[in-house]
Amino acid sequence: MSDRVDAFYEALVQVDRPEVWIDVADRKAVSAEFDATHGPLAGLLLAVKNNVDVEGYPTTAACPDFATLPAADDAPAVARLRAAGATVVGTTNMDQFATGLVGQRSPYGGVRNAHRHDFVSGGSSSGSAVAVALGLADIAIGTDTAGSGRVPAAFQGIVGIKPTLGLVSTDGVLPACRSWDAVTIMARDLDTADVAMGVMAGDDGTRPIPSDIPLAAPPNPIVAIPADLPYLAPDWADAFDRCVERLRSQGVEIRPIPFASFVDAARMLYDSALVAERHASVGAFVDSHPDAVDPVVGQIISRAGQYPASEMVTALARVEELRSESMALLDGCDALLVPTAPEHPSIAEVAADPVGVNARLGTYTNFTNLFDLCGVAVPAGTAGPAQFGVTVLAPAFHDAVALDIARLAHEPTASVAAAGCAGPLVSTTPWIEQAGAPTVDVFVVGAHLPGQPLEHEMTSRGARYLGAAWTTPDYRLYALETTPPKPGLVYSPGRGSTIEGGIWRLSPASLASFLKELPAPMTLGRVELGGGRGVVGFGCSPDALEGAQDVTEFGGGCGIWDEECQHDQPSTTGSCDYHGCTTHTKGP
Repeated sequence: MSDRVDAFYEALVQVDRPEVWIDVADRKAVSAEFDATHGPLAGLLLAVKNNVDVEGYPTTAACPDFATLPAADDAPAVARLRAAGATVVGTTNMDQFATGLVGQRSPYGGVRNAHRHDFVSGGSSSGSAVAVALGLADIAIGTDTAGSGRVPAAFQGIVGIKPTLGLVSTDGVLPACRSWDAVTIMARDLDTADVAMGVMAGDDGTRPIPSDIPLAAPPNPIVAIPADLPYLAPDWADAFDRCVERLRSQGVEIRPIPFASFVDAARMLYDSALVAERHASVGAFVDSHPDAVDPVVGQIISRAGQYPASEMVTALARVEELRSESMALLDGCDALLVPTAPEHPSIAEVAADPVGVNARLGTYTNFTNLFDLCGVAVPAGTAGPAQFGVTVLAPAFHDAVALDIARLAHEPTASVAAAGCAGPLVSTTPWIEQAGAPTVDVFVVGAHLPGQPLEHEMTSRGARYLGAAWTTPDYRLYALETTPPKPGLVYSPGRGSTIEGGIWRLSPASLASFLKELPAPMTLGRVELGGGRGVVGFGCSPDALEGAQDVTEFGGGCGIWDEECQHDQPSTTGSCDYHGCTTHTKGP
């Protein structure tokens, strides 16, 4: 039996938090599965919210009478994580039927915050978030309709990724609101969450990914923030201001925008006919088993069944109006930064006003899925004694942009993780690429490298820089007399040399738009790289070489071959260390 599995079962006793779990897996079964795993997630323990099917366990959604027979199969989200090496250790407690943001609406007990036991964990993915924060699980599956994967992540000081709707299969997930449900991942660090989300999303074409999506945020992104911050507690407002200033210090342009349309949409998720979707999911059971259901949950769902269809049509039309108005406010922005929650209520405060407190907690989350935004919730320091978190929101399929900006906003806080937990994974690509985003790699030399005059032609198209690369020794390089100066790469087998450049990755539609605007004498074609790899790369028409200086001997690099090169002072060996290059010889 592995030390990690031993540590898990020992920690279960030490932390004494039985309300986190609905089912804990058998120790021998966990040990056998753990020892047999392989793949990128091998060694990681996985907790699963109990509204997601796990083979062998009833999917009760925190209502014991709702399901007594075990699920026959894993939901695809669970199956993919398991196939990649993660080991399921149990199913977690939640706000019943995923109806709540507080984590207190469950017959299995309210889930206490991982750091402050008199305060709520947040919900509805309460047990999943606390299991990760306590180090009992390395990753956890949650769901998110109104903020159920983001709010508990914020209250625990962990990471929660909510993908674009439809990029993670919801098969095998008990719906809360089928039109707006998303499966989320939680982890203690951003890289592990990124890797796990890519595995969980897979590439099954559930929702085809457009060919023009951005694969990275620009170097100096423009981020909107609410001009007004309703319900935000004073300490939380201070913490949000600190996060905004931290982004500014990293070159982010901050743009305050009106926020009323977002708040209006947030209120509609529960206070309009939109809530009828909850009744469509489990209303028949709730209406016929009132004594088996949490009173607050039962009241919400039963009332949801009283809306006529015409009001639902009206509500959907209003959401579209608000979405259009809100997206217009975000025009020209790369993302929207919001506090994940406006406050951290105590368990006593929720007990005194369960509906009112819950409604306030959704101020900055409820509109997200209605507008089909993706989001990454990250820790951003503390607000007084509470963990404070922000969420970076971006348009559908801009998941990589949200991830990049979340890295800038992320301020890890002290963890209470138990001994024996796995270390962070290393993420090399944004998860949406693993989910099947179409991509093209382009080899560039000189002016289109990072820091060079034409870098913006790549970054403005959402391109992501992968690093330095070298051609086979079959190319010659010429300094073209263009403005700005550009290198001309020419295939010259038998009389060429190895040329250094770099690789950008971008979407096919972005490459097509680039090609459409490519000025003469530049061309795009196949370039052979070392290791036998061929990619799209820059070339030039032969007639452009007349009178051009042959600079092959300088090997590529930054593409500036005279004393105007100011990237670094030349070393004693005459090399330029521009973005890590030690082979580029500085020209005369």
